[in-house]
Amino acid sequence: MAARQLNREQIFELFSRLAEGNPAPKTELEYGNDYQLLVAVTLSAQATDVGVNKATRKLFEMVKTPAQMVALGEARLKEHIKTIGLFNTKAKNVIALSERLVRDHDGQVPRDRDVLTQLPGVGRKTANVVLNTAFGEETFAVDTHIFRVANRTGLAPGKTVVIVEKGLEKRVPQPFRRDAHHWLILHGRYVCKARKPECWRCTIADICLFKDKTPPPPK
Repeated sequence: MAARQLNREQIFELFSRLAEGNPAPKTELEYGNDYQLLVAVTLSAQATDVGVNKATRKLFEMVKTPAQMVALGEARLKEHIKTIGLFNTKAKNVIALSERLVRDHDGQVPRDRDVLTQLPGVGRKTANVVLNTAFGEETFAVDTHIFRVANRTGLAPGKTVVIVEKGLEKRVPQPFRRDAHHWLILHGRYVCKARKPECWRCTIADICLFKDKTPPPPK
């Protein structure tokens, strides 16, 4: 049996409401340039944005370019990011991708998904975030929050992140495509939570197809 899906009018209304509540959504990662964004997103895998920001504030005061990261070195980078999960592997990848950027791309972050995903530690989701946030591309980076919201609401149901991503690419209308990623991730992070969605204060609850909507907590 096929998953229930929102229709075109419902999807437009869903994004209209999310846009009204947050007209200019942004990533919660802190960064100063495209390179720092790439590093921050790479570090954020299986970690919170809050945790990444705490680790990178002092780091990004010192390191603003791939060449500076290479000069910093893996051991010193680890000291900065040791509070982040999987920091050993992430440090190795950040140094390696920085070396690659210096060697092959004149120290610049490439505006190309295929090229980005060839960098160490950079998967499709990370590449999509960078393309969307740094370059304004209409990409859909499907993390656990977006995967959950897309399935619960009926916006773009799918059993894998790639299926959900393709569904979003097909179904999200203009003028919402550029910012859709941010609206969905923030909605999943703060309202449509994994364990207990806060449906009683959700602005799209009447559109959402999720059957097990949660009642408000007792007063």
